[in-house]
Amino acid sequence: MYKYILRRLLQMIPVLLGSTFIIFAMVFALPGDPTAGMCGERGCSPAFAAKFRLEHNLNDPLPTRYAKYMGNLVQGDLGTTFRGVAVSDELEQRYPTTAKLAGMAIIFETIIGVIAGVLAGIRKGKFMDNLVLVSTLFVIAIPVFVIGATLQYYLGVRAKLFPVTVSPEATFYELLLPAFVLGSASIAYVARLTRTNLVENLRADYLRTAIAKGLTRQRAIGLHALRNSLIPVVTFIGADFGGLLGGAIVTERIFNIQGVGGYLFTGIRNRDGVSVVGTVTVLVLVFLLVNLLVDLLYGVLDPRISHD
Repeated sequence: MYKYILRRLLQMIPVLLGSTFIIFAMVFALPGDPTAGMCGERGCSPAFAAKFRLEHNLNDPLPTRYAKYMGNLVQGDLGTTFRGVAVSDELEQRYPTTAKLAGMAIIFETIIGVIAGVLAGIRKGKFMDNLVLVSTLFVIAIPVFVIGATLQYYLGVRAKLFPVTVSPEATFYELLLPAFVLGSASIAYVARLTRTNLVENLRADYLRTAIAKGLTRQRAIGLHALRNSLIPVVTFIGADFGGLLGGAIVTERIFNIQGVGGYLFTGIRNRDGVSVVGTVTVLVLVFLLVNLLVDLLYGVLDPRISHD
């Protein structure tokens, strides 16, 4: 187990280097002047622009700038934005909100999606199965911003059940509706994935053998069929967590949430490459660690899977 974890951690190093270099090269290859708008309508003087480019290493070749960035990253420095604010300070303020939002979305998609998938799987071809299949297809087909705006209007403005916008404190109650909106498409995918795998396992020989030996159908489904059916679901949820962190831009904009998504959007709009690269680097690290955790959970769900 420990050798496996160490091996996976070592494998993360080239993945991190490759992904950050691609993001670094793509972001700083975008056209535009990073000093635009800093000095008002007149524009910045040549002296200020030259000093600015020197301070932020913009005159150096791309490999040199990337090497300097990674040198600072190893020391825990994510860089300083073109406005002179440390990226780590901004993320420290915003990441708890986005992590809380993504975590609540994961809880929604796990509980609702798995329960809906199980109900559809054990009632294959009946009303519940058709209801889950049709409703999940309907949710997948609608863009997130449409779902968010619709629920915001009907549940927030008209019914007044949830706040329309989220305060800077971002309480759990305020994040309930945004988290459901953020995880709505994932709920549908989890439900369909659970249903498909459960139906397949219900037809397996090992389940019929277990029932023939005296195990009740409910216990056979809960102990054997459902555990084996959850392996692909856990894989999807683990990969989806990183996607939720990065894909929260639309949801955060709809509900005015001061999170990482809004910060990333602002960085792209202002062509502030340092903030974009720093934010994406943290997202890559979180994604890699979550995938490691998912791989370790395989052994819990299926004892036949060994990490030795």
